[in-house]
Amino acid sequence: MRVTFRCDPALVDKLARPIPARQALPDWLRNMPGTAWSAVHGEDVRTVKHCPPFVDAMAFGFIIPLPCDVTVRDGVLSWDWDLPQLSAEAHPRSPISFHVPAQVTATPFHDAATSIVKFNSFWTIELEPGYSLFATHPVNRADLPFRLLSGLVDCDRFSDVGVLFPAVWTDPGFEGVLPRGTPVAQCFPVARTALELNCEAFSAGAARRYDETAALLLNRRGVYRRKFRARRGRSSDE
Repeated sequence: MRVTFRCDPALVDKLARPIPARQALPDWLRNMPGTAWSAVHGEDVRTVKHCPPFVDAMAFGFIIPLPCDVTVRDGVLSWDWDLPQLSAEAHPRSPISFHVPAQVTATPFHDAATSIVKFNSFWTIELEPGYSLFATHPVNRADLPFRLLSGLVDCDRFSDVGVLFPAVWTDPGFEGVLPRGTPVAQCFPVARTALELNCEAFSAGAARRYDETAALLLNRRGVYRRKFRARRGRSSDE
């Protein structure tokens, strides 16, 4: 799967580049303990650091990074980013713009006093034919002071301009700097194919395999990791 990113020639050596999501795993995941005391169990239990589905979801796809430092003070977002002359006149020059609250009227995101933050993209994204781009909040990143609104864009056809990433600002008390490179969106290609949903009862063999697998999971550690987890290929820039 080839993903092609393009930007204005004046920015190609200045922009933070999209990176594989596994390269953007947060420090808290790296630093958290592998086990922790559980008063319910009366012993140490393994943490999500040892849960492959949790970690693999965070490492899946690629990350769109914030292109420059953004300072948040008294509810105001500001930046000091001196861009050169760009070749495309319609190209954004600010890392952030906004949607007015009326645009999310009657949704759970609506707050009449708060605009929707819109992270501008300085990279266009082109996918192979038949694939769309699923863009969502960086997985399991509740530590970020915003929550991206998920979207699906047909980037095999829509690749002449950048994808914009709207987000709800969820931490009104946040003060400080979102540094250049902060994960803004986590993206991955999805095939645009119709689903065929088939629901059926267990066969006798399926019921037996269910019990056998459940017993393995209950009695041994690392069964999913060793027996079922697929080996994942690395991106060409890893």
